[in-house]
Amino acid sequence: MNNTLAQINIFPDGGFKGFGKLGLETAPAMDASVVFTNFISSAIGLVTLIAIIWFVFLVTTGSFAFMTAGGDKQSLETARKKIISGLIGLMVCIFGIFIIRFIGYLIGIPDILNFVSLFSVLTGNNVIN
Repeated sequence: MNNTLAQINIFPDGGFKGFGKLGLETAPAMDASVVFTNFISSAIGLVTLIAIIWFVFLVTTGSFAFMTAGGDKQSLETARKKIISGLIGLMVCIFGIFIIRFIGYLIGIPDILNFVSLFSVLTGNNVIN
């Protein structure tokens, strides 16, 4: 039997579903806050990982440029700026957590980085995970 292109089934049997921690195929509707907090936590972890990889890349390339500058003042300055910008970026990433906690303390939400309790406070629900 010859199938024409229009007759080929391109969809999976069960339909398209999410996968991993954020997959919604088994989560009841009332667990939306948990799915949201898992998404936010995963996004923060991914951004932190990218920042660390970028820091290592900048310090490595800056160090290599510093060693191979051969006394050229322009190359030394460029390498120094790379290393310093990598260090500043890493410090911003690390101190960002403390700054967010401090701001949460100032505005009256001391547990601002716990997204489940923050979501519960904002919506008025008493959902504790």
